[in-house]
Amino acid sequence: MIIGVGIDIIEVTRIRRAYQKLGQRFLAGVFTDAEQKFSLKHADPSQRLAARWAAKEAVAKALGTGFAHGVRPNQIEIIDNEHSRPTVNVTGMAAKYLGDMKVHLSISHIKEYATAVAVIEIVETTD
Repeated sequence: MIIGVGIDIIEVTRIRRAYQKLGQRFLAGVFTDAEQKFSLKHADPSQRLAARWAAKEAVAKALGTGFAHGVRPNQIEIIDNEHSRPTVNVTGMAAKYLGDMKVHLSISHIKEYATAVAVIEIVETTD
């Protein structure tokens, strides 16, 4: 059963400017260490950072909380090696809201935009 759907799109230049202006303070407030390591190994990390930002927003919207009620961007980790399906790991209040539900995530980016769609479903068990 589907519980929530979220979608987000962001201009890559917005994330690039935030990263250039705020540097590590921006990264630490939004991205996990693993997300930073993955994104920063590229010559221009902005597309990957923007894609993860859009994914975090989409998940937060699908949760029905947005970035409120104690849910913060760095509690939603996007795990993706660019060769496999992106997966989501949540901590803190995001984990409390997600509980045992499952997140399906799709991410895409081009030079100027990054977008993501998240679908949250209850995983039904068979007795």
